[in-house]
Amino acid sequence: MHYVSAENLGKSYGIKPLFENISFHISEGDKIALVARNGSGKSTLLKIISGIEVPDNGKIWVNKNVDVAFFEQEPKLVDKATVLDNIFHVSHPVMTVIKEYEVAIETHNDDLISSSLIKMDELNAWDFEAKVKQILGKLNIHNLQQQVSTLSGGQRKRIALAKVLIDIGFEHKHVLLIMDEPTNHLDVSMVEWLEHYLNKENVTLLLVTHDRYFLDAICNEVWELSDGTLYEHVGNYENYLEKKAMREESEAASVDKARNLYRKELEWMRKQPKARTTKSKSRIDAFYEVEKKAKQQLQEQELQLQSKMSRLGGKTVEMKKVYKSYGEKVILKGFDYTFKKGERLGVVGKNGAGKSTFINMIQGLEPPDSGKINVGDTVVFGNYSQQGLIVKEDMRVIEYVKGIAENFPLANGGSLSAAQFLNLFLFPPEQQYTYISKLSGGERRRLHLLTVLFRNPNFLILDEPTNDLDLPTLSVLENYLLEFQGCLIIVSHDRYFMDRLVDHLFVFEGDGEIRDFPGNYSQLREWQKLKEEAPEVPQATVVVKEPEVVLPKKKLSYKEQREFELLENELKTLEKERATLYTELSNSSLPYDKLQEISARINIIGKSIDDKELRWLELSDAQS
Repeated sequence: MHYVSAENLGKSYGIKPLFENISFHISEGDKIALVARNGSGKSTLLKIISGIEVPDNGKIWVNKNVDVAFFEQEPKLVDKATVLDNIFHVSHPVMTVIKEYEVAIETHNDDLISSSLIKMDELNAWDFEAKVKQILGKLNIHNLQQQVSTLSGGQRKRIALAKVLIDIGFEHKHVLLIMDEPTNHLDVSMVEWLEHYLNKENVTLLLVTHDRYFLDAICNEVWELSDGTLYEHVGNYENYLEKKAMREESEAASVDKARNLYRKELEWMRKQPKARTTKSKSRIDAFYEVEKKAKQQLQEQELQLQSKMSRLGGKTVEMKKVYKSYGEKVILKGFDYTFKKGERLGVVGKNGAGKSTFINMIQGLEPPDSGKINVGDTVVFGNYSQQGLIVKEDMRVIEYVKGIAENFPLANGGSLSAAQFLNLFLFPPEQQYTYISKLSGGERRRLHLLTVLFRNPNFLILDEPTNDLDLPTLSVLENYLLEFQGCLIIVSHDRYFMDRLVDHLFVFEGDGEIRDFPGNYSQLREWQKLKEEAPEVPQATVVVKEPEVVLPKKKLSYKEQREFELLENELKTLEKERATLYTELSNSSLPYDKLQEISARINIIGKSIDDKELRWLELSDAQS
C-alpha cells in the first residue's frame, strides 16, 4: 500500500534552493532514515510531507487512509495546560476515561477511581492503558498535573514524544510516523527502549537522527539529500556509505570526461565562429552544459580542525574529598580524582543524576559544598555546552567570530583569518554575513563548536555535542578528537560517539555513587547485562567459632600479576589500532574490498578487546 508519493518537488528560501525536482514513494512498512548536511532542507522536507509547509513546485499525495504523526525538533505544546491535558488531547471515550483514571490514581480520589474502573471495563480500555503506562514510565513522566510552562526543554521533548507514541497506538490502522531527532534529551536507557518499541510497533517511519546505532537498529533504507538531489539506498548506514563512495567514484569519472571535452570545446568557442547556423547554435548550447558539468565540485567540503593546542603542564585538575548536594539529592560524596594529561573520559548516567553539575564544578562554574578542586595554571578549558550560543540575534556570523579573534593559529605555525576559518566550518562566504537568528539549529551548534575551538583549549568538555549536528560533521569531529592530545571529557547519550572516543567511563549511579568503568559504553552495557543475568547464589548459613579468624586477602601469583600488566599494554595497543582503522574506514575513496578488509579486522579486534577486558576485570577483582 502506497502511503506517500511525491513528484518533482522543489523548495527555496529567497535565492537559496534547498532541493528541486525530487520524487519519491513511501510504502507501508518502510523504515527510512533521511541524512544530509545541516541546512540542506531535511526538516523542511519533513514539514512538507506532514502538510505543515507547501512546496514551491511539484506535487505530493498522501493516502486518505493514512494518518501522519510528526514529532518535531522543537515540539509545540500548550504551555498553560497540564502535562495530562497535552498528552490526552484527543476527544474520544477511551482516551477520556484513561485520562480520568490517571487523574484518580495520582490524586488518590477513591470515588473517582471506582467510577473510572467501571468505565474502563465497559470500554475494554485496559490493553491501551497498559501501553500508556509503559510509555509514561519509560520516559520518566510522572507529575501529570504539572503545568507545561514550568518544564525544562528536555522534559517538554519527552512529553511531546509520549504524546506522539500514544496517538499512533490509538486505533490507527495506517500511520506514517515522521520523527526529527527523537533521541535528543533522552538518556541511553530511554533510547534503547525507544529502539525496541519502534521495532515492535507496526508503523511506517521516516526518521532524521544523528545516532548511528539507533539508525541501524530501526531503519532498512537511507535517503541522502545532497546538492538539492535525493539519493535512495536500501540497507543500513554502512551499506549507504559504501554505495555513496561508489556513486561518487562514478561521478568523478563522468566529470573527468566532461573536463576533457570542455577543453576541446573551449578552444572552438574562443574562435568566435561567425556563422550562426542551427548546428553551431546547438553546439554552443551543448558547450554550456558541458561547462557546468566540468566545473562541478565533487569533493564535499570537510570540517578540518587543525588547531594549535595550548601547552598543558603536568598538573591538570585535582578533586579532593568533594561533596555536593541539592537538598536531599546527593551528587558527589567525598569524591577523589586526578585527571591525567591525554585522558579521554565519558560521563554517563540517567537524566538528573548530576552529570552537568559535575562538569560545571570542574570548570569552577559551580562551587562544591566542601572539598577542594585544584586547576593547573596551564589549563585552558573549552566548554561545548547544551545551552549553546549566547549572542545578540541581530549579529552577523562573521562579526561574532571576529569578536573572539581576527586570526586562528594553526599547528604548522601559520594562521587563518576569521573568514577562512568559517569557510572550513562549512560557512561559505555568502553565508558569513547571515544574521545568526536566520541559522538553523544545526548551523548554530556548528558555530558554537567553532567558537569553542577558536579559543585554543587543551581541556575540552563536551556536553551532548552530537545533538543537532549532521552525520558528516560528526564524523570529522570524531576524527579530530581521536588526535586531540589534551584532556577530553564527553557527556553524551550517543553510544557510537562514546564508543569511538573514550577510554573509560564515570557512571553516575545515584546517591553520590560514581563507578569508574575501564571501557566504552557498549562494553559497560555488556557487563551490566552479564550482572543482571547472573543467577543469585543463596548464602549458606555460616557458624563462626570464637575467636573470629580474619583470613588474609588473596594475592595474585607472579604469573597472574605478569598477565595483568601485559593485558593493560595489549588493550592500549588494540584500542589504538582500532581507532586508526576507524579513521581509515571514514575515507570514502577506499575501494570496496579494502573497506570489507578493514571492517573484518575491526570485528576481530573488538572480540579480542572484549575477551581481554573480561580477564582484566577478573584479575583486578581478585587483587582488590
